[in-house]
Amino acid sequence: FDLAVALRRHVDARGDHVLLGETYLEPEMLVRYHGTSEAPGLHLAGNFNLLWTPWTATDLAALIHRYERLLEPHAWPTWVLGNHDRSRIVSRIGEAQARVATMFLLTVRGTPTIYYGDEIGLADVPIPPEQVCDPWEVREPGRGFGRDPVRTPMPWDAGPGHGFTSGAPWLPFNPDAGTRNVASQRSDPQSMWRLHHDLLQLRRRAPALQTGAIDDVVAHDGVLSYRRRLDGEHHADLLVILEMEGRPATLPAEALTGSVLLSTHLDRTGPVTDTVLRADEGLVIDVGGDAR
Repeated sequence: FDLAVALRRHVDARGDHVLLGETYLEPEMLVRYHGTSEAPGLHLAGNFNLLWTPWTATDLAALIHRYERLLEPHAWPTWVLGNHDRSRIVSRIGEAQARVATMFLLTVRGTPTIYYGDEIGLADVPIPPEQVCDPWEVREPGRGFGRDPVRTPMPWDAGPGHGFTSGAPWLPFNPDAGTRNVASQRSDPQSMWRLHHDLLQLRRRAPALQTGAIDDVVAHDGVLSYRRRLDGEHHADLLVILEMEGRPATLPAEALTGSVLLSTHLDRTGPVTDTVLRADEGLVIDVGGDAR
């Protein structure tokens, strides 16, 4: 922790920079790398807890409460959904819930980290033994330690080399790279890429999702919900509702007076006219303020 404080002092003396740490720790230890208000440490201490927290509404609500309770006023939260050491989010929870996870990542309070490929829904790629690169797997083959399945090249288009290379990549592309690539998803109005795009656009135009408070974090019957609020000139009150068990649910009464800003299904906006939250659906609803 003293090293984080010393590094921050060094960085601050050299201008406007951000100090980010790969702090692979439980929240109680993680937050200590922020230092104190008098002796600050990391600007951003990477929160990787989503990589091992069970994907349930109850567990996520508990994680938010735990993390937010531990953060000091000078500290800023971060959230990491995937990285180069763990199975991809689509392989962990399925493609339908990966869309819900994307909405969580980009609406919960804090700085999000998107692992490359997650924005088009890449899954783990099987690696033939003769193409293994990860030293861990090379040293201990067949024990499942290899991380190559989550480190495969990014497919940019359907052409030769998928817009990534004119030669042979060090690892194989995803088997569905001919259709699951950036170019094809950019032209699909309901793709995973489009969901990321629209959520990022919403973050840019809704200050409550950038710096607003988070409260009313509730898990009920497989649904996670929370509010993002901002007071002052840009007053806003946004309700995020995430269905996490693959079954329809009834929207809470407070949602029925609001306006849908975005659905993970990318097929509805405007006044709430349906009382049902569909299976594997997430909604951002404006329930009061200037976000509409």
